[in-house]
Amino acid sequence: MEKTFNRQKILLQHLKPTSFSSSQTDQAPSLSASICVAGDSAAYHRQAAFSDDVVIVAAYRTAICKAKRGSFKNTHADDLLASVLKALIEKTKLNPSEVGDIVVGTVLAPGSLRAMECRMAAFYAGVPETVPIRTVNRQCSSGLQAVADVATAIKAGLYDIGIGAGLECMTVDSMGSHRQINPKVEFFAQARDCLLPMGITSENVAQQYGVTRQEQDLTAVESHRRAAAATASGKFKDEIIPVSTKVVDPKTGYEKPVTISVDDSIRPNTNLADLAKLKPAFKKDGATTAGNSSQVSDGAGAVLLMKRSVAMQKGLPILGVFRSFSAVGVDPAVMGIGPAVAIPAALRSAGLELSDIDLFEINEAFASQYVYCCKKLELDPEIVNVNGGAIALGHPLGATGARCVATLLHEMKRRGKDCRFGVISMCIGSGMGAAAVFERGDCVDELCNARMVENNALLSKDAR
Repeated sequence: MEKTFNRQKILLQHLKPTSFSSSQTDQAPSLSASICVAGDSAAYHRQAAFSDDVVIVAAYRTAICKAKRGSFKNTHADDLLASVLKALIEKTKLNPSEVGDIVVGTVLAPGSLRAMECRMAAFYAGVPETVPIRTVNRQCSSGLQAVADVATAIKAGLYDIGIGAGLECMTVDSMGSHRQINPKVEFFAQARDCLLPMGITSENVAQQYGVTRQEQDLTAVESHRRAAAATASGKFKDEIIPVSTKVVDPKTGYEKPVTISVDDSIRPNTNLADLAKLKPAFKKDGATTAGNSSQVSDGAGAVLLMKRSVAMQKGLPILGVFRSFSAVGVDPAVMGIGPAVAIPAALRSAGLELSDIDLFEINEAFASQYVYCCKKLELDPEIVNVNGGAIALGHPLGATGARCVATLLHEMKRRGKDCRFGVISMCIGSGMGAAAVFERGDCVDELCNARMVENNALLSKDAR
């Protein structure tokens, strides 16, 4: 009963006039309408006032193109990033001087060089010198980490508006090169496993968890089928920003002006018979092939975040709400299992369960790890990567997280009221996983945070 009396006391204080002094306000219990209405049966509990939600008002990406052979093979990395930054500013009519920070996820390029390229890209996009920019590298989750870093900074009150972005140009920056390795690594098995080729970790997952070659090839076929269908129906048009660039003929040197607005890695005719002919790429008796692995790619993406109150003042439509983020560590030898651990962690942080999630974007680094994670979490395949994944679209490492945000939120918007919560997740080289939870923007109001409870006549469970 004591809890009941305390709750009544809080409610009474909430009903008092709001003209508290600053000291009284600091001492008053934090309470919002959404928390009150949610009660004990809420799907999750908001931890702050409704107007303090961190929201996404725009999310765009370039097309994703094959590294070295695709449409961006002659495009500078800073031009890719500039395209999406400029789109955010122009399409939202944002005054770029209001941006508190720009964080760019990027992996392969040397850190100081890429940091300068990102700064240059900001200037190309019309961002003034007063706006800072930095890079972040958490391997394949770098783009999502950038979004999470900006959301965290906004939540902490460091600024009200920020941009989380991602960039990778795998035509120029290749995987696999290492400096001279510390010999001490030979005495630490997990440290040594951090250096394993990603394809070997895929084989480890397949062997350890019993993922068959056929399961992996079926995943690849479905990824291409869904991506081709999404492209044909125009689903990606809302998220892809056309990039004006050039393609150089290697024989003649002729520069052809082009505008790229379609992903060029999708193979609509992918089938099991053709995939079965491919030899294992990393292990003689293995099951991971070029056909059931993600493609190396060039691309960029950017996400504009701000406090809900600021978005409302500016009259900007809210595409989504950032709810939680979690990064976890796993055994480096089977790094692909990361999403199976990170997703439950992110859901706990958001106060949600797997059954609350309507849509998933899980990076298809390798079909082996994707199959394992979906099985482990018992996910409905009809709500995972509904528009294809990295096996078909490609995986520009630092950009993938930002790309997934754009793809997820635009798909949630299309699905409307039947799609409230979405999750993005990926595995991370050296043995980690990351996941984030988003809520569809247009379905949220101050009193919607409640779940119906059947046959409960009590005001509160505390009264029992």
